[in-house]
Amino acid sequence: MSARPLMVKPLMPHPALPDADWADCYQLKIPNSDLTAIAAARTMLSRFPFWVRLLIRVRDVVTGLFGLRSSSDLRAEEWEKIGFFPVVSKSDNQVVLGFDDRHLDFRVVIDVRNDDQGRRLVDATTLVRRNILLGRIYLAIITPFHRLIVATMLADLGKRMQTVSLPPSP
Repeated sequence: MSARPLMVKPLMPHPALPDADWADCYQLKIPNSDLTAIAAARTMLSRFPFWVRLLIRVRDVVTGLFGLRSSSDLRAEEWEKIGFFPVVSKSDNQVVLGFDDRHLDFRVVIDVRNDDQGRRLVDATTLVRRNILLGRIYLAIITPFHRLIVATMLADLGKRMQTVSLPPSP
């Protein structure tokens, strides 16, 4: 089982943000398990590597100059959260996280499902609706970092799942 996520075509329009004008999706095959979408999201988004935390701090400083929400603003809100992302909806098979801001609206959708070949798949879909020019500029700047972060977080989930599913050593 590969711990390497693949970029796949996202479902568009997506029910979580039907008028999104930008999306990407990464998919990871994991060992067959009873992993739920909520558990996958918590595993992926509760502990960021140091370099991701550093990038988030830089993002918060820069976006603060434009009056946009920071990750600490989101932590302070009273919503249920996974990591610092507000939960929009959740079930065993899908969790939708995100919020709407002046520059863009976004959703992160984590789906866990079985495919038609009996494999367990985790999809991480990001959906964005860019509201103003600042949203377009922001997304253009952060897209390479976003893709690296999502692929890294899914790969880390895959490594954790493989460790959990390994048989005990004799």
